[in-house]
Amino acid sequence: MAHLLSTSCSVKFSSGCKPYTKPLIQDSALFPKSVTFQTSKTPFTRLPSQGERSRSNCTVCATTLSASREASNEPSQGVHESSSEPSKSKRVMVIGGDGYCGWATALHLSKKGYEVAIVDSLVRRLFDQQLGIDSLTPISSIHDRLRCWKALTGKSIELYIGDICDFEFLTDAFKSFEPEAVVHFGEQRSAPYSMIDRSRAVYTQNNNVIGTLNVLFAIKEFGEQCHLVKLGTMGEYGTPNIDIEEGYITITHNGRTDTLPYPKQASSFYHLSKVHDSNNIAFTCKAWGIRATDLNQGVVYGVRTDETEMHEELINRLDYDGVFGTALNRFCVQAAVGHPLTVYGKGGQTRGYLDIRDTVQCVEIAIANPAQAGEFRVFNQFTEQFSVNELAALVTKAGEKLGLDVQTTSVPNPRVEAEEHYYNAKHTKLIELGLKPHLLSDSLLDSLLNFAIKYEDRVDKKQIMPSVSWRKIGAKPKTVAA
Repeated sequence: MAHLLSTSCSVKFSSGCKPYTKPLIQDSALFPKSVTFQTSKTPFTRLPSQGERSRSNCTVCATTLSASREASNEPSQGVHESSSEPSKSKRVMVIGGDGYCGWATALHLSKKGYEVAIVDSLVRRLFDQQLGIDSLTPISSIHDRLRCWKALTGKSIELYIGDICDFEFLTDAFKSFEPEAVVHFGEQRSAPYSMIDRSRAVYTQNNNVIGTLNVLFAIKEFGEQCHLVKLGTMGEYGTPNIDIEEGYITITHNGRTDTLPYPKQASSFYHLSKVHDSNNIAFTCKAWGIRATDLNQGVVYGVRTDETEMHEELINRLDYDGVFGTALNRFCVQAAVGHPLTVYGKGGQTRGYLDIRDTVQCVEIAIANPAQAGEFRVFNQFTEQFSVNELAALVTKAGEKLGLDVQTTSVPNPRVEAEEHYYNAKHTKLIELGLKPHLLSDSLLDSLLNFAIKYEDRVDKKQIMPSVSWRKIGAKPKTVAA
């Protein structure tokens, strides 16, 4: 547990545990110098390295001290905003709140006046260590992030560190926080990661499917009125030769008509796990009366939100590697360091895209407009469609304006997918509920490119080219050379 604590801490343990205090490592006039922790006896399960069986440790539940006790440590320039706050603070649990989408969402909801708790095993950081990769941006520890947020805004975000695949841990978190809404980002979210080898495929499906099942059972047992907002993916649909509807399609067959779940054509073990999630959630809504919103999200780009821009300690991660990086973010980093843009195959692969500022906005809209008891609703969460070739052309044009010599190269496609296809997906429901999209613009591309240039010295060019093959995946564990 010691590695979780970065400053002097007052630690409270459940019975059977002994207190631990770690000396102060760094001093800062900005951040409070103490954090109060509570722990359960539930084990924190981490992904074991190859040949190693998982070990158990205490799970840490952390929350910053009350504002009154930290007043002397708060910066004079603090924001302390309460704009657009709900009349009565709603308790929202953000599972996976240390990740790319989760961190931005947790801060956004906190700023809007929601009472927020983050639940995270911090395993995403472990993946970087395992694979020898890193975020373009230097990201602070979750504890430093939350201390900074508290110091700047006066708002506390509770922290529960543990694995939702451990139902005892999740039970403790639910009973302690009593969420009225759960935003579930807590899944292994990379298709290439799930295709590295057998162990990662098994981990992805176990982590994602069992974790979501545990969340569903926790809602049933401890929060019947709790609204589940689950991050799905547009990748569940595949690339059919008909329009993609929002979750459901009305079909007339042999003179009879019915509205059925839209057919799914997943293209990786990761995408298959999301399909399994959707089926499990739909079933529990019907059987138990759970209320759930499935946000089938497109490809997210960008790094900045209003909240993460407030201080360097709040900066979000930005992945550019071949495992976790997504198309537009990768292209901007490649252009910044003079690497040819890596277009897979013919480059006609078309998908829905959205700015990370719209991700947080969509989640907020879903929470503010909850599903009814027993309702499983599906929103397609993206704002625009682009092919890979179109994105490459946009980045090339934006790069030239900054004096960059941007080249494009076609590389063999490591995936099994159509490279030229029809794609027309509906995405009207969130717009109808008030989503105001941030469309991809020259100014946004300019900002993203300049952001990549700022941190170009952190780019490891060896991580840019794809190294995971859909067809060559095998049972033998794949390791990373030192």
